[in-house]
Amino acid sequence: MSVSIAVDCMGGDYGLKVTLPAAIAFAASHPQVQLILVGQKDLIETQLAQQERGASVHSNIQIEHASEVVSMQDSVEVALRKKRDSSIRVAADAVKSGRANALVSAGNTGALMAISRYVLKTLPGIERPAIATELPNTKGGSTIVLDLGANAQAEPLHLLQFAVMGAALAAAVQGKERARIGLLNIGEELIKGNDVVKAAGELLRSSPLNFIGNVEGNDIFNGDVDVVVCDGFVGNVALKSSEGVAQMIKTILAEEFDRNFFTRAMKMLAAPALLAIKNRVDHRRYNGAALLGLNGVVIKSHGSMDAFGFECAIKKAFDAVEHQILQRTSETILSLHQALHTATQSKEEPLSTPPGVCV
Repeated sequence: MSVSIAVDCMGGDYGLKVTLPAAIAFAASHPQVQLILVGQKDLIETQLAQQERGASVHSNIQIEHASEVVSMQDSVEVALRKKRDSSIRVAADAVKSGRANALVSAGNTGALMAISRYVLKTLPGIERPAIATELPNTKGGSTIVLDLGANAQAEPLHLLQFAVMGAALAAAVQGKERARIGLLNIGEELIKGNDVVKAAGELLRSSPLNFIGNVEGNDIFNGDVDVVVCDGFVGNVALKSSEGVAQMIKTILAEEFDRNFFTRAMKMLAAPALLAIKNRVDHRRYNGAALLGLNGVVIKSHGSMDAFGFECAIKKAFDAVEHQILQRTSETILSLHQALHTATQSKEEPLSTPPGVCV
């Protein structure tokens, strides 16, 4: 299968300083993948020529011009209606036309979501896309968490749809056909949480999903649940908090091991273990969140990510295409929709939400 990935080179906090080295590194290690670098052509060509390894990877890199850039401060309205030749928009059009199989951007999250939703549309039965990523857990695997910021507020039905999309992603990427799904809450008890979370719990318990109940923040990392569902406000706070804790631990370890001669000697002895720990908790390796529910593969990188992290996001896009996440998500949504419809019809009192709207 021939894979082509459209890279928004202008997005993020650092733009070409990060996206271009990352794209070149990825192109060098994946010569079978075609990269479409989208952005201001003259700037890309100038910096591409200056890259040390640029000449060796030009064969699988092409440049597509976009005259405008969506800044991190631009509103969704400006990005969607006034900057129609932005790098995000041109990259999304490449996916829609079939010239690219996936889009990767570190740009404005709201703009990326709005433009992707406008250009690519959502899958049948999905009202709102959600941002999902994998976070490391203590059992050597990863936990899928969504939504991470696409929807600051969500209704119970949306949380049910997020669970369906998370289950589809777990099946496609992790091979877990009956992924354990938890609803993020302030306690495991049914009486805990606000009205939206309580109502979402009722919907999930009535669904054919493998719903294990409410989970708390620490459960994201203990490996006892495969998919954690929440609204975008809570999810984004949880994500940024976990990244901050990981960075804090890294800083503290470095400070303590460099405190004196004896601790530096201990650091040398512990170097292999420290490197393993660093790799397991390095948030850059998990960079790249999937915008699930869209009729196309879209990967969102952190805006402040460095070149290594952005390359990981490109790799995630490649893996998503290779694993046929879009097709498998569509199939899973359809099968779960049918199961939900059957389960609803078999109840004496059907769910208040029409089955055809659920998923």
